[in-house]
Amino acid sequence: MKKFLIVTFAIIISAGVYLFHTTAAEENFMSTPLTDEQQLKNLYAEMWQALLTKDIAVLDKIHADNFVLTHMTGMNQPKSEYLRCIKDGELNYFSETTENIFIEVSNNNAKLIGQSRVNAAVFGGSKNTWRLQLAFDVEKINGAWIFTYAKASTY
Repeated sequence: MKKFLIVTFAIIISAGVYLFHTTAAEENFMSTPLTDEQQLKNLYAEMWQALLTKDIAVLDKIHADNFVLTHMTGMNQPKSEYLRCIKDGELNYFSETTENIFIEVSNNNAKLIGQSRVNAAVFGGSKNTWRLQLAFDVEKINGAWIFTYAKASTY
């Protein structure tokens, strides 16, 4: 009986130590701020999720008011027109798989190049899968990263 109580007590102490360390590790993980690179990767993923669901409010929030997209054709499209084309169905995105993200941060500015396989139908064209590269200029304003410019190409 004495041996049973000692083993039981040891198990309870071990479980308490484990739970304390697990909780402390989780709290430390939760309070660790994301690096700029992690924030930018999250921004890229957030953009694609918003494009796929046509969430214009999110797209409006993560693109600067002076944002311009240069399409593969060379056409420059300001933010308001870009968002209208998404909303009206001229730009339709059905799926996206990120293959590569390259990030270069310099203070509150960054260059982000995202390479994704994108299934889309744009400007009346047929639905197709593209190897789409978007080269972004990104700026941190009031602690949040936003897209200021993008140039589309293939890779």
